[in-house]
Amino acid sequence: MARLIKRYENRKLYDTEASAYVSLSDIADLVRQGETVEVIDNVTGDDLTAQTLTQIILEEGKQGKHVLPTDLLHDLLRRSGEVVDTSLERLRHGMDDLVQSSVGRLNQLVPESQRRSELRELRDQVNHLEGVLNDLLSDLEQKKQSGATNDAR
Repeated sequence: MARLIKRYENRKLYDTEASAYVSLSDIADLVRQGETVEVIDNVTGDDLTAQTLTQIILEEGKQGKHVLPTDLLHDLLRRSGEVVDTSLERLRHGMDDLVQSSVGRLNQLVPESQRRSELRELRDQVNHLEGVLNDLLSDLEQKKQSGATNDAR
């Protein structure tokens, strides 16, 4: 279940689990620790997760951190949501292939005790990435559905 963050009219973000106000940086840290967050407008109930995560990426970019490769950003701007869905699926499959090949290399290079620890860490990272990809795919699907609903009106 996603960790609920409420956004108030004054733009303050409130972590309902920690019962504390949080910054964008705090939310970024939560996500990096494997948490899945859901940011909801306290008044309207609108899901602001995608906008908030995008804002975090933009803020980190302003600080000189290269969060996303330039090629990926160009592709995201050039393509429609349907193509992004396909790209995310390809990225997921590519990540799976990368994990499999990495595991094979680890088996050859690293002692078994160290390998187990690194494999656990790698699995955790893959699970986190899959969660992020699933969230992105869900957000895109919701946007498609709400777009179709708006078009039907």
